[in-house]
Amino acid sequence: MMHRTKRAHRSIAGIGLVAAAALVLSGCSVTGAGTSSGDTEGDGTGTINALFMKQAGYSESDVAGMIKDFESKNPKITVKPTFVAYEALHDKIVTSAPAGTYDVVHLDVIWPADFASKGIITDVTERFPESWKSEMLGGALTSAEYQGKFYGVPWGPSTKMFFFNKEMVAKVGASQSDLTTWDGVLAVARKIKDAGLVKYPLAWSWSQAEALVCDYAQLLGAFGGEFTDSSGKLVTNEGAGVEALAWMKKTIDDGLTDPASLTFLEDDANKSMAAGKTAMEINWESTFRDQNDPSISKVVGQVVVTPTPAGPNGDHPGVNGSMALAIGAKSKHQLAAWKFIEYMTSQSVQEQYVKSSMTNWKSSYTKPEVTESNPEVFETAGVAYDSMILRPPVPNYNSVSQTLQVEIQNALLGKKTPQQAMDDAVAAANANLG
Repeated sequence: MMHRTKRAHRSIAGIGLVAAAALVLSGCSVTGAGTSSGDTEGDGTGTINALFMKQAGYSESDVAGMIKDFESKNPKITVKPTFVAYEALHDKIVTSAPAGTYDVVHLDVIWPADFASKGIITDVTERFPESWKSEMLGGALTSAEYQGKFYGVPWGPSTKMFFFNKEMVAKVGASQSDLTTWDGVLAVARKIKDAGLVKYPLAWSWSQAEALVCDYAQLLGAFGGEFTDSSGKLVTNEGAGVEALAWMKKTIDDGLTDPASLTFLEDDANKSMAAGKTAMEINWESTFRDQNDPSISKVVGQVVVTPTPAGPNGDHPGVNGSMALAIGAKSKHQLAAWKFIEYMTSQSVQEQYVKSSMTNWKSSYTKPEVTESNPEVFETAGVAYDSMILRPPVPNYNSVSQTLQVEIQNALLGKKTPQQAMDDAVAAANANLG
């Protein structure tokens, strides 16, 4: 079963996405609370605490600007933001849930089913305007949906894209047309290395973290693979699952991938390219903004963004990395939290910050005044969002992800063959699935 969403949102008529499969998770409430508002509604005023991810997408300064404007329009509400790295975000939400520490929390697409089934976030279906279901991109909507109900509001569709240094590529007599497949990428990378332009042309986010599963997902999809079969069991030890991992390992062995990638998260790969040490990478949309920020980049104007390259069968899906904002089930200020979420996810605000993150709203993609503010990424997004692969929609996703992280790294470090690593990953993951 290929877990992908098909997107086509660049045309004026019928901009939309097919919904991705929802994650199916179960569990008892860890908060002791249901998801109805009850006496937690509040009066729409007061101080609300919001938990955000601090890497990729909207920057901390972006969020600070949004909050400042929101507070000026809502003087009776104060917002106190907290930022944590993506790797800490899930556990931070879970451990803070019983105390109701955060009124608003930032969700990854892989978490709504887990959190909703455990009573950690609030069902906001009744607050969700019917018009939003047709005005927002369908794939974005799935980032906050579980069993036909909404547990938050989408805050930008997202996938990893391909970035390359056009000056380095040109110096070895190549061009963008040579980089449309992964075979082409490796051929050009070899030329760049042989010319001595950089020691390692490729950098990746291959630290033992969720970032590694995201990169593996894109390559798995490029090789025509799938995470699970029709019964929901992991099958990455078959065919494309092993081929993609072997490909990753070979890029290290051939000296094309920086071995430091095994310690890199997305921000590290981003910084390597910005320092001129990397010729190519895959990363989130905001990377293009960073590469063109003279305060942090030495390669301003040199980086090109394109859809992810294709694999042997012509497939080139990006990993679904959409996010959402949700209300904590034990928040005592749910009305104020909802006002804040409405504002943060509104079309006008998202359009204002499209250099950092794409917008949920279909009509944004037909507005020249919006697309012209970030034309390269909008042009790429039109293709990149057309095909996306969802990380394994299985119970206990975090446990399965951690198993994959360990075994993928075992192969990349040479501790196991790709086949043995995936055999062990599948055996451990499927045993946990029951």
